[in-house]
Amino acid sequence: MAAIHVLVVFLSCISTVVRCEDDDDDAYAEEILSSAQREKDWLVSVRRKIHQHPELAFQEHNTSALIRSELDKLGIPYTYPVAKTGVVAQIGSGSPPIIAIRADIDALPLQELVEWEYKSKINGRMHACGHDAHATMLLGAAKLLNQRKDKLKGTVRLLFQPAEEGAKGASQMIKEGVLQDVEAIFALHIDAMTSTGAIASIPGPFTAAGCIFEAKIVGVGGHAAFPHMTVDPVLATSFAILALQQLVSREIDPLHSQVLSITYVKGENALNVIPPYVKFGGTLRSQTTESMYHFRQRLKEVIEGQASVHRCKAYVDFMEKDHRPYPAVVNDKDLHLHVDRVGRLLLGPDNVHEAKKLMAGEDFAFYQEVIPGTLFSIGIRNEKVGSVHSPHSPFFFLDEEVLSIGAALHTAVAELYLREHSI
Repeated sequence: MAAIHVLVVFLSCISTVVRCEDDDDDAYAEEILSSAQREKDWLVSVRRKIHQHPELAFQEHNTSALIRSELDKLGIPYTYPVAKTGVVAQIGSGSPPIIAIRADIDALPLQELVEWEYKSKINGRMHACGHDAHATMLLGAAKLLNQRKDKLKGTVRLLFQPAEEGAKGASQMIKEGVLQDVEAIFALHIDAMTSTGAIASIPGPFTAAGCIFEAKIVGVGGHAAFPHMTVDPVLATSFAILALQQLVSREIDPLHSQVLSITYVKGENALNVIPPYVKFGGTLRSQTTESMYHFRQRLKEVIEGQASVHRCKAYVDFMEKDHRPYPAVVNDKDLHLHVDRVGRLLLGPDNVHEAKKLMAGEDFAFYQEVIPGTLFSIGIRNEKVGSVHSPHSPFFFLDEEVLSIGAALHTAVAELYLREHSI
């Protein structure tokens, strides 16, 4: 009987400890979310200023100035310029462990077609991918982390990165040393398919590796009435494009996701002349970086082969000088699990989902080539406010309720990681 009594007391003590831990977790989540919610008006104001003045890759001078101004007000030290227009801030002890959180800050060359008070003031430019929200949420995290800096068991480095949209801004940031002594990196991206207030994450491959290409098939032009006196590059181009479509259907494992898209074909304008050459180009994407390079080699072989069959010559340019291929985003398993736990703590288990793999590209992958990292999605879908359109649409619209949620998530992801990995 005494043994049973001891066991009952022991189990009761365990139950009490578990309840206390649960209470502590609930109190922490409430504290972070409440702090973020109190900053909602400020967050909305910052995001709208960025949204109204969109800037393209490596031209984000005003956006960078706004970020630096807010950091100055908060008394947070930073380095500028990094990668031309980027800003790197730091909060905490300055000692290990050191983690990074990244937000991209560039816009797209799109005309905004949403009529609202704070639409883009720059014709032909628009924040259609949510980078204005990403930058704002990271500024929000900077404010919250700064308020809690005495509780940080290490250092958080905040990367406000330019030129994500095809210009390798991440690669340039890495070259300038932003990952020095950093052991892990996190980032989020808005998701128009996931409801506001929820996140989605996945370990392993998430977004695709990809590159662009341009091909030029050269023949001998001439009058369309005498095709036998020409070497027709239009015919050769037609066969090449059709043959390329069979790469995915006949050479790729059906269980491996790959996409090849021809996005333009251009010859000359005369209707009675066979042109001397035709240009065409597009993009190819693969779920892994290795298979993307194999895919790329086969594309070159097919174009050159089809051109040769039709007595033409082909030149394929992958434009690597200005458009280095993007590797695949491959999320670290342990960091994914950390984000998953933090999401459940702050948002509840019903608001944490498994992300779907995407064939879009993301230059966050460059960071992951150097250190472990994870990229997760944060929902913005809200039909009541019209936040339903996918990124890169001129009708893209953001549910601004996401701003405080994202700021809270960044804060908790950083603080709890440092707490768990402190030396």
